[in-house]
Amino acid sequence: MAEAKQPSIYSIAAHRGFADALVAGLVPRYSEEGVGLARLTLLLPSSRTARSVSEAFIRHYGMQGDANGLLMPRMVMIGDHDLNEALGALLDPLGASDIPAAADPTRRWLVLASHLRTAMEREGQHISGDAALLRMSRELAGTMDRLIAEEISFNDFLSERVLGAHTELSEHWQRNTKLFKLVQTLWQAELDERGEVDLATRRNMLFDKASRRWKDAPPETPIVAAGVTSASPALARMLRRIADLPNGAVILPDLDLSMPDNGWDELGRAGRSPEPDELPFSAREAATHPQYHLKLLLHRMGVAREEVRQWHRKGMSAAPPERSHAISSLFLPPEASKAWVDLPADKRRLSGVKTLACATSEDEAQAIAILVREALEQPEKRVSVVTPDRTLARRVVQHLTRWNIEADDTAGMPLSLTPAGRFALQLAELAVEELAPVQLIAALGHPLVKQDDARADWLRALRAFERKLRGPRPAPGLESLRKVASDAGVADWWSEVENLLQPIIDLAGQSDLIGLADTIDVLSATAEAMAGEAVWRNEDGRALSRLVEELRLHARDVGTKISLEELHSALRDAMEQVSVRPPYGGHPRVAIYGLLEARMTRADVVICGGLNEGTWPQAPSPDPLLAPAILRALGMPGPEFRIGLAAHDLAGALGAPDVVLTRAIRDMDGPTIPSRFLLRIEALLGENAKAHEFSEVAQLVDAIDRDAGERDAYPRPEPKPSLELRNVAINVTGLDRLLGDPYQFYADKILALRKLDPLDADPSRDFAWQGTQAHTILQRWHEANLNGNTVSIAGIVAKVLDEANIHPLLRGLWQPRLLAGLEWVEREVAVLEDRAIVAVEPQGSMTFDGVRVYGRADRIDRMDDGSLAIVDYKTGKPPSAAQVEAGYALQMGTMGLIARDGDFAGYSGVTSRFEYWSLAKDDGDFGFVSTPWKDGQKRSGIEPAEFLPKHEEFLRKAITQFVKGDNPFTAKLNPDYPGYNDYDQLMRLDEWQANLVDDYEEASA
Repeated sequence: MAEAKQPSIYSIAAHRGFADALVAGLVPRYSEEGVGLARLTLLLPSSRTARSVSEAFIRHYGMQGDANGLLMPRMVMIGDHDLNEALGALLDPLGASDIPAAADPTRRWLVLASHLRTAMEREGQHISGDAALLRMSRELAGTMDRLIAEEISFNDFLSERVLGAHTELSEHWQRNTKLFKLVQTLWQAELDERGEVDLATRRNMLFDKASRRWKDAPPETPIVAAGVTSASPALARMLRRIADLPNGAVILPDLDLSMPDNGWDELGRAGRSPEPDELPFSAREAATHPQYHLKLLLHRMGVAREEVRQWHRKGMSAAPPERSHAISSLFLPPEASKAWVDLPADKRRLSGVKTLACATSEDEAQAIAILVREALEQPEKRVSVVTPDRTLARRVVQHLTRWNIEADDTAGMPLSLTPAGRFALQLAELAVEELAPVQLIAALGHPLVKQDDARADWLRALRAFERKLRGPRPAPGLESLRKVASDAGVADWWSEVENLLQPIIDLAGQSDLIGLADTIDVLSATAEAMAGEAVWRNEDGRALSRLVEELRLHARDVGTKISLEELHSALRDAMEQVSVRPPYGGHPRVAIYGLLEARMTRADVVICGGLNEGTWPQAPSPDPLLAPAILRALGMPGPEFRIGLAAHDLAGALGAPDVVLTRAIRDMDGPTIPSRFLLRIEALLGENAKAHEFSEVAQLVDAIDRDAGERDAYPRPEPKPSLELRNVAINVTGLDRLLGDPYQFYADKILALRKLDPLDADPSRDFAWQGTQAHTILQRWHEANLNGNTVSIAGIVAKVLDEANIHPLLRGLWQPRLLAGLEWVEREVAVLEDRAIVAVEPQGSMTFDGVRVYGRADRIDRMDDGSLAIVDYKTGKPPSAAQVEAGYALQMGTMGLIARDGDFAGYSGVTSRFEYWSLAKDDGDFGFVSTPWKDGQKRSGIEPAEFLPKHEEFLRKAITQFVKGDNPFTAKLNPDYPGYNDYDQLMRLDEWQANLVDDYEEASA
């Protein structure tokens, strides 16, 4: 057969919809009687595109009503511009035995890390960590792949242009460039030794072999390359060969055939070095244009834009043709965009395109979900959400479940965020943190663990263990955890846990470098022992299994070692490179895409989310080892090239019939900057831009989580329990709470609700825990010295803190400060002259107006005159006399009433002294004594003679109003009361406190 005289190259305009238009043209053009399209070979850029085209075939035949089924073409994925798709099997049968095998990418990654370590040590460069080294080797591998795709060899680094650029670099970049060359030399030597080539090299060799083969013997069956936009030279040569075949064709997506010649020329000499003063704007800016990579591809194919023809069919969801003209005008280069001033209305019309700016990222996700819900109200309408922001995509998925809409995020989820991936990472973190409480409870309570009938008993034991484990971190080692389990009554359960975690326990605490393969063996065995086959069962489990097998195989072969503290970070980085995509099963008319997945897909409504700078387009990231000047000297596309691809993705999405462009004005980091693409749309539309905004969705976002209509604000809680429930005893520490914030007393004493300590609590911030330990030490020390013995308080401190089982680091930080305060107590007690200590931590009680009042005194002293002194130890600042007078600290006076009208373990009488012994600093020294009444230089407080009568008045008021009366237990009755905030959430304080302040200010006015 003679080759076609004109290359068969076509373009499908943005408004037509690529996949549907492609299928609509392929079916009449290549189908044959009896075999359909089975003889057609369709070259596609990726498996994601193949999925979109397959769905388009199903839609097309469904519309035709063909009940005989269909025979689709053979689809071969040749890899997209990221080189992250496996090469299809089409080219291997051509007789490729003379082409070397490809090096495994995982093995290459690990070997490059080893070579990078060797090179950095040879050059005397600092290695920041094993995880960082592995991360750098992955980036280095990506750079090498891009160089191979551009057919840039090692000898190109020796060219005068590159050497000249190298000499002008800073010392940092010169060292990195030298490092890159050294690693590449080591890797190439290993490839030669193994008789292998890089995967990207083998792909180029296969492309060239196919080009030669098809030139000498054109295939009899048709071959069509569709949607391939990668401009790598070898692929461009093969595409040109396909375009020249008698039964071949190349179909490009969204090549702008309507762009004026001056705009096309302004993109410069794509792929060639610019001549002086040739470009109206720089080559770097040209690379950001959405048509730049297509011009580069045409140049390397040796095809002029005039030779490209429009595809003869349109898709099912095509927009008006005017849309493509408007998109072309929208993305004109700077000089050509001056024509905007004279553009007629039909050239700038973007009817059907709307913009929506939301207050926050969360509001944006909610708004997108509402738009999807509204679109689905219309039968057969398809809607897609396109965003590079995976966090935004996950939020949209969750919001759609409000209406039982299951939407698949086809971009997938990083393996590190899936249940199986998180479980493996938790086990790794458990080894790194040596069974720390948070990591331990998270791993033992993971949903994959014990999914059989024993899970209920397992969780009951785990909850009991967790309750006892709460508080400061225990000392490292199994003995401390065994003690916790014993105290919780789950010792048998903990024995089972120890058996399951034994490999992790053996791994924890190792300080030397360990084999990565060995650690993966440990994690895999432990995960399977705890979760059984559930850890490998689902999509994420199978992805984890593949990753584990690859890492285990190649890490053992290469001998990769890693420090234990870097294990979690290294595995997390590896998992983040693996996307777990959902199987079919979501809503048939809803799709959520990333930019790669959205290419060549089409829906009736397309919502483009995250149109902020840094998201769409993403901020260009420079290569870590090769300076931009070196890359430009080599002829490599700079990081700006990615901006052009993002612009092309947006241009394709804008071709849908209805488009909504959304952004968030603020995100978690603060105010955002609108995408440059969105700003161009506003600049093109001018005053008409506001007409494309709509506010009804924003109103729905604001109202969706609220009740319909007006509603009263949440009232201030004022519970009024029955008299039987009110009949409770009053603790000496609860009297001021009952008068200052009755709701706290109600929640504590009547509802019996207690605050749970956090796991791994910080003792330096847990003042209640500190006070408990200090009181325990003082009690034991006093008891040891009551019979005339002399025992040092330092020994008691060591023993009590040993029993407390806190982590050594936390103990080392807190113990010196505690000991200084306690030794002050020891010195003060040794010089007491007018008193004798008679009781330590005695329980006391009395009956007052028919109500039991009880409490515990820290210390009771008998004065020489027979009266009592009540001492209260404080680890912090004690209450002031003014606070006591206001009724905010009534503990000491209430104990005085018990000593007078009841007794403390047999000790009763008149109390003549009330003293706070504080262990805190005062004037630079630890320890001081203060009194709760007015004395000395104090200007406020209760006079000593009125001290107990005043407390008696407080106590009677509390009993009369709350215990025996019917007063409601009003929340925050005294707003100035400095009580605890343990129950603020229970009383829903934030919902009514603002209204209370407004009412107060209004009343005051």
